Amino acid sequence: MGRVVKISEPIQSFSQLTDYFASGEKPSERWRIGAEHEKFVFHLSDLRRPEYAGPDGIEALLKGLMRFGWSGVYEDEHLIALERDGASVSLEPGGQFELSGAPLSTIHEICSETGQHLEEVKAVASELGLGFLGVGFSPLWTRAETPVMPKGRYNIMRAYMPKVGTLGLDMMLRTSTIQANLDFSSEDDMVLKFRTSLALQPIATALFANSPFTEGKLNGFLSARANVWTDTDADRTGMLGFVFEDGFGYESYAQYALDVPMYFVKRKGAPNGGYIDASGQSFRDFMDGKLPALPGERPTMDDWADHLTTLFPEVRLKKYLEMRGADGGPWSRICALPALWAGLLYDQTALEAAWDLVKGWRIEDHDTLRGMAAKTGLKGEIAGRPVKDWALDTLTIAREGLKRRQRLSGGLVDETGYLSELFEIAESGVTPAERLIEKYQGPWAGDLRKLYTEEAY
Repeated sequence: MGRVVKISEPIQSFSQLTDYFASGEKPSERWRIGAEHEKFVFHLSDLRRPEYAGPDGIEALLKGLMRFGWSGVYEDEHLIALERDGASVSLEPGGQFELSGAPLSTIHEICSETGQHLEEVKAVASELGLGFLGVGFSPLWTRAETPVMPKGRYNIMRAYMPKVGTLGLDMMLRTSTIQANLDFSSEDDMVLKFRTSLALQPIATALFANSPFTEGKLNGFLSARANVWTDTDADRTGMLGFVFEDGFGYESYAQYALDVPMYFVKRKGAPNGGYIDASGQSFRDFMDGKLPALPGERPTMDDWADHLTTLFPEVRLKKYLEMRGADGGPWSRICALPALWAGLLYDQTALEAAWDLVKGWRIEDHDTLRGMAAKTGLKGEIAGRPVKDWALDTLTIAREGLKRRQRLSGGLVDETGYLSELFEIAESGVTPAERLIEKYQGPWAGDLRKLYTEEAY
């Protein structure tokens, strides 16, 4: 399982593109779970987002973390990320601080890794007068008030985004998410996991909805982050209806990716941090040596891997599947998201039950539910049933999947407790965003500064 893919040589055939995906195949005993989460950094003194440079900026925060054994990653002279033991800390365009965790075996390990990270960043941040907030959309600051990080790819994206949508800059600068990454054993396994998780991604959006504020006021959404993705760039976002069509597999995803306009090509020694602007250009032309940004050159597998990171559907295929539907939130929900998806996707009985749950939905249902989740969370109906009931069914399947995962592992400690908060949300029908709105309209009396004290890490 898993084909060898050479990354530095020019691509010779289309089959190499699909081999890239196949190279991620692993037998179930080698499956791992990766968790990622972003959070907003703010100055304790005035709640503003910090600049990159300066004694109390994002760069200082990164440098401070290096005392815990993290190694620096640089772009030109700028420290832009850290690496340690298979994990990384990186920066989103507006300085959102992200932990991309190592591939781990259990949710317990993920939760421990997350806790260690939060302890480390809070130790450094306390010295700098900084704090961290886990919500899905920046609650107070405008785009213009949001600092921009010095990364070359972000310069290209910022120039391109307004050409293809109205909310792309908000996506870059003012959103924050939790993600989970999961493995597959074969193309057929990938297809079933992709279809099931894509259909259920709006359910996760509803359960984790946590972004009802924009620029100090209610914005009319429970997940403003999810709404932003509906008008970022239609070429590279959304629910990917073709995933549910007969014959879907590595080839059809590769064809889709080839048709998504490029952002950049990375070449050592090039200006702008090594990023060459190829925005709006075609990877198909690149394959033929006809890319205007690099005439006569053909792409390598590194270029293909880079291009795949510029696709933003609700579930993304690389050498694993990325679950992309959830708002940022507290430590408990950083642990809950990978538990949800591991329960659904890493037990065959649960996976088949979850697919049975959604396989009758129409393509229109997927898009309707996506919009509904952003606007009304667990309220409303889809395919003749309340969204709340679909969520409870999903969680029940995930819990049973985690129980079987425990029994089959012969020693895995029970992971079902990580779903408890999600069950409480689903049973009540009240999302985290609605709880925040209750506080905003009640004891906070419209003062969003309270959000930064009561909901900070």
